[in-house]
Amino acid sequence: MRRSDNHHPTVWGDHFLAYANLSGANEWEEKEHEDQKGEVRKMLVLSPSKSLQKLELINTIQLLGVSYHFEHEIEESLSEIYNGYEEWIGKSHDLHVVALSFRLLRQQGYYVSSDVFRKFTDDQGNYNKALVNDTHGLLSLYEAAQFRVHDEEILDEAINFTTTHLNLLLPKLSNSLSMQVSYALKYPINKTMARAATRKYISFYQEEKSSCDQLLINFAKLDFNILQKMYKREMCDITRWWKELDLVNELGFARDRVVELYFWSLGVYFEPQYKVARNILTKVLCFVSITDDIYDTYGTLHELTLLTNAIERRNIDAIENLTSYMKLFYTALLHFYDEVEKELEKENKSFRVNFAISEMKKLVRAYFQEAKWYHGNTVPKMEEEYMKNGIQSSASPTLATASWLGMGDEATKEAFEWISTEPPILVASSNIARLLNDIVSHEREIERGDVASSIECYMKEYGATKEEAYMEIRKIIENNWKDLNRGCLKPTTVPRVLLMPVLNLTRVAEFVYKDEDAYTFSKNNLKDVIFMVLDDPIEE
Repeated sequence: MRRSDNHHPTVWGDHFLAYANLSGANEWEEKEHEDQKGEVRKMLVLSPSKSLQKLELINTIQLLGVSYHFEHEIEESLSEIYNGYEEWIGKSHDLHVVALSFRLLRQQGYYVSSDVFRKFTDDQGNYNKALVNDTHGLLSLYEAAQFRVHDEEILDEAINFTTTHLNLLLPKLSNSLSMQVSYALKYPINKTMARAATRKYISFYQEEKSSCDQLLINFAKLDFNILQKMYKREMCDITRWWKELDLVNELGFARDRVVELYFWSLGVYFEPQYKVARNILTKVLCFVSITDDIYDTYGTLHELTLLTNAIERRNIDAIENLTSYMKLFYTALLHFYDEVEKELEKENKSFRVNFAISEMKKLVRAYFQEAKWYHGNTVPKMEEEYMKNGIQSSASPTLATASWLGMGDEATKEAFEWISTEPPILVASSNIARLLNDIVSHEREIERGDVASSIECYMKEYGATKEEAYMEIRKIIENNWKDLNRGCLKPTTVPRVLLMPVLNLTRVAEFVYKDEDAYTFSKNNLKDVIFMVLDDPIEE
C-alpha cells in the first residue's frame, strides 16, 4: 500500500525566471563598493590592537556580513590578541570585553580557557548578582557560551544565567535593543544562518543611532544588494534547470522546494567565490529531497528494494527492473552525477564525484533501513540502531561531501578520504540534524503511520513520557554541539575552510527546524525570510 503526504505546492513558481536579464553591479556601484571597502579596511588596520574598539569593529563587520572581504586583516588582529590574551584579559573586569574577546577567538578556531569567567562568579560558581542589569555584558556572555565544549560547567551555567536574566530584562529595554536580544535568544550567532542574521542585524545596527557608523552601514547595504543580484541570477538558472528536469511534476508526490533548497545552500556558503559549489550543492539537495520522499512516503518495499540495488550499481542497465516513475528519477540522478564529473574533469577534480556517489549510496541504504523498519512495524533501539542509522539518514554526510565538490584546491583526495570515515565533527553535525528534524516532525509522521523517530524509540526503550524524551534529546543535541565546537578548534585535521560547510549545514538545520519543519511547510514563515534575503533589496 502506498502512503502519501499532501505537500503544498511551491510558493515561488517561476518567480525567479523574471531575473534572466538582470545585470550585476553597475559601474557606479562597483566603484563605490571598492572605495568603501578600502575605507573599512583602513578603519580595521588603524584601530588600536588589543582594544575594545578593535573587538567591536571586528564583531560589527562580521555581523553585517562583510567580513569575507577582510579575512586576512581579521585573522592577523585576532592572532595578535590571542598571543597576549591571558595577560590582557586578566586585567579586565568588564564582562562585555571578556566575553566578546572569548567568543571572537573561539569563533576563529582559537582555544582560550573559559576560566577567564571565574572572576564573575562567587565561590559556589554562581554568577554575581551585580551583572543582572548589564544587558550588553549578559548578551555577550550568552553568545560566548554557545561556543562551549565539554567540561565547561562555567559556560553551561552562563547559558542558564544569561537566558533567565535577558528574558527578565526584555520589557525594560528600548524597542530596538529588545528586538535584538529577542532575536539572539532565539537565534544565537553560533546556531543560525548567516545571511538571514545579516539581514536582521543590518536593520538592528541602523536603529542604534548613537553608535551606528555611516560608512559601515552604507558598505553593508551596498554589499548585501550586490550579492542579492547575483543570487537572483543564480536562482534563475537553477529554476530553469528544475523546470527542464520536470521531476516533481512527473512524480506528483514529491516536495517542490527548489528555492528553499537554494536558500539552504546559501546557508552553507554565501560568498561570490562559491557560485559553482552552490549550484552543485543545490542540485544534490534537490535529489536528496526527492529520494527522501520516495523512501519515506511513496515507494512500496518491493520498489525500494529494486531502486536501492540500482543505485548501488550506478549503471543505466539497472533501469530495466524499475517502475516508470523510478526510471525517470534514476536516469536524472545518473545524468546529474555524470555532468558534474565532466565539469570537474576539466580541473582534474573528477575523483571527488566518486566520494559524493559513495555517500549517496550510504544515504539510500539508511533510507531503505527506515523503510524496512516501517514495513516490519519495528521500533529500533535508540542508540545502537536508530542513531547509528541516523548519522546517514540525516543526509549530513551526503551534503557535507557534496558541499566540497565545487570548492577550491583545499578539497584534496585526503580530505575526502577523511570525511568519508565519519569523523567526530561530522557525526555531531549528523546527530544534531537528525534529532532537530525528529522533534518538529515526529507527531505529523506518526499521524500518517511513519517509521518511529528518536522520540518514540527513546520513550519505548526507557519507558519515558514524551516530555522526558524531548528533554533528553535536547540534552543530546547540546552535547553534540560541544563536540562540533571542539572539532572546529585549531589544530584541525583538514583546513578550517572545509569544516565551515559542515558547521554551516548544522546551523541551517537549527534555523529550518527551529519551531516547525519550515522546509516542508515553507509557506508559513520561511517564505518571508527567503523574500528578505533573495528578493527584497535593502533601501540604501
